[in-house]
Amino acid sequence: MRCFTVVLVIRIILQYSLLQKMALNIPGLVATIVFYVIMLATGIWAAWKTKKKEKNAKQSEVAMVGGRNMNIFVGLFTTAGATMSVILDIRGYLAIIISACTVILYTLLGGLYSVAYTDVIQLVFMMVSLWICVPFALLNSATESIYYTAVNEFYQVPWIGKLETNYLGRWLDELLYVALGSIPWQIYFQRVLAASSSRQARLTSYFAGFGCVFMVIPSVLIGAVAASTDWNQTSYGLPTPNERGESSMILPIVLQYLCPTYVSVAGLGAIAAAVMSSADSALLSASSMLAHNIYRKILRKKATEKEVVCIMRVSMVAFGAAAGGLAFYSHSIYDLWFLSGELVYALLFPQLFCVLFIPNTNTYGSAAGFLFGFLLRLLAGEPSLKIPPVIHYPGCSLVDGVYIQLFPFKTFTMLLTLGTIVAVSYLVAFLFKRNILPHGWDVCSVIKESEASVPLPEIDEQVGLQKI
Repeated sequence: MRCFTVVLVIRIILQYSLLQKMALNIPGLVATIVFYVIMLATGIWAAWKTKKKEKNAKQSEVAMVGGRNMNIFVGLFTTAGATMSVILDIRGYLAIIISACTVILYTLLGGLYSVAYTDVIQLVFMMVSLWICVPFALLNSATESIYYTAVNEFYQVPWIGKLETNYLGRWLDELLYVALGSIPWQIYFQRVLAASSSRQARLTSYFAGFGCVFMVIPSVLIGAVAASTDWNQTSYGLPTPNERGESSMILPIVLQYLCPTYVSVAGLGAIAAAVMSSADSALLSASSMLAHNIYRKILRKKATEKEVVCIMRVSMVAFGAAAGGLAFYSHSIYDLWFLSGELVYALLFPQLFCVLFIPNTNTYGSAAGFLFGFLLRLLAGEPSLKIPPVIHYPGCSLVDGVYIQLFPFKTFTMLLTLGTIVAVSYLVAFLFKRNILPHGWDVCSVIKESEASVPLPEIDEQVGLQKI
C-alpha cells in the first residue's frame, strides 16, 4: 500500500504537468520523490518499532510520548509549503496535497516514534542542504557583497534597516511574543515528556536552544543575499521579490535563481524537511490532546487503549485535512505559522503562567480567559486570512489596502487574558464559598478540589514518570 502511494504521487505530478504543459523540473521531482520515500520508509520502520514497544507499555502512551523512553539523540533533533511550486514548477495546491498526504500517512503509522525519527533525517537535510546553498548564493555574479549592502543602498535598500519610532511598540510586541509564546507549545512538551529522565529532558532543551541559533545563520545569510541582488541580471527579473509581495518565498526564489540546479534541489530538500517536521509534530500534538485530554478525560473516562488510539488516528486525518484547507485559503504558510504562534502567546501562555505562579485559578477562569482572549485576537483582524479589524487600536493605519496595527495588541491581549483568568477564578470561588451560588452549579468541582489535600508529585529520575 505504501509503494502504491508513492507511485500514485508520481503519476499525479506527471499527468498534471502534461495536461498543463508545464516545464516540470525533472531533477527536483526526482529528489523530492527520493526524499518522500525516505520519510515513508522511516515512518514504516518507526511503526514496527512502535509495535515492539507496545508489548511493554500502553498503546496510547507509546503513540503519544514514545513510552517515555525516547533516546536523547532523537529527542535533541526533534526539539530544534508553497516551496515546491517555485522550484518544481508545479501548482501550489498540488504541492500542498502531496505534502499533506505524506505527513498524515507516516504520522498515522507510528505516532511519536515516526515523527521523532523522521525529524532526525529532516534536520540533517536542513543543516547540510542550507549550508551548501550559502556559498553559491553569496558568490553569484548578480549579488553584491552583503557586508557593503548591510548599510549602503546599491541594488536595493540596506538589508539591516532602521527601527522607526512609530514601529517601536510593534517590535517590542513581536519580541515578547516570539520569546514567551514559544514556551507553551504542546510540540515541545511532548518531547520533554518522552524523555527517559528529567535530566535528559533538561539537556535536550539546552542543546536544542544552541541548535536553533546555529540553524538560523544560513537563513539570515540567504535573506541578506536576496536584498543584495540585482534581480534584473537573473531570469527572475524586475520588480524585486519584495516589490512583488513575495518576500515570504525568498528562500526558494534564491535557490532557484541564484544557485545551480543541483544546489537548488538540495535546498528543496531542506525546505521540505522543515515544513514536514513542523507539520507532523503539530498533527501529533493536536490529535494527542484531543484523544487524551478531551475524549479520555472528559467525554469517555472508561475508554480503552484501542479507543483512544483510534480517536487519535481519526483526528490526525481530520486535522490534516483542515490544515490543508487552511493552506489553500491563505497565500502564505509563513503567515499561518506566525498566527498560530500569536494564538499560543495570547491564549496559552497566560494559562501556563497561572498554573505555575498563581494558585487557586480554576477551570472557570481558564475557560473565560481563553474565550475572551480568542475574541479579542479575532477582533484585531488578520491580513493572512483576509479578516479586517473591528477594533482599531491606537496607530492603526491602512497601507496598500491592508490594515496595520502598530499598537502592541498581542501583548495587550495576553495581559487581558491573564487578568480574566485570575479575576473570574477568584470571583467564582468566592461566590461558591459564600454560598451566593449553590454548590450544585459547580459542574467543574472546583470547590471540592480546593478543599481536597493534593500531594505533590514525586519525580522518578530513572524513568521520568510522575507518581502521585
